[in-house]
Amino acid sequence: MNTNRIVSALTLAIAALSAGHAMAADANAPKTREEVKAELAEAMRTGDIMGDPVTGRKLNEMYPNNYPAKAVAQGKTREQVQAELQDAIRNGDMVANVQTGETYRELNPSQYPSEAVAQGKTRAEVKSELAQAVRNGDMVANAQTGETYKQMYPNSYRSTAVN
Repeated sequence: MNTNRIVSALTLAIAALSAGHAMAADANAPKTREEVKAELAEAMRTGDIMGDPVTGRKLNEMYPNNYPAKAVAQGKTREQVQAELQDAIRNGDMVANVQTGETYRELNPSQYPSEAVAQGKTRAEVKSELAQAVRNGDMVANAQTGETYKQMYPNSYRSTAVN
């Protein structure tokens, strides 16, 4: 009975993994059958597939001794954390009000150095970029798909490819 549950869970996990990869594949660059098989084999090797559909736990979480340990990301040193804390205190980026999430800088902006503001574009620069986008067909024509006029009507616009 326990073997049947594991086989059922593996079958469900393989089906979910296959469906997930099929949906996630980019329409312009679909994965090959070999790539999908390799990903499935890797997921089975590492136990990175669902083992219990009720709780959603993966096999490597249920049976950690049966699978290789995951690589642990390198954390920050104590000195790095302390330096970040000092910067946050100096800049007023510490949370002052836990309920609202306001920082000391937001509550008392005059007590902290002002943040550098990036220089924006002039009106003339924006108008020039817009005119160029219209000329090149880089304006969005279909908001749902994100297609530009150049993509929808390629014969109406010059190619901007550089050889």
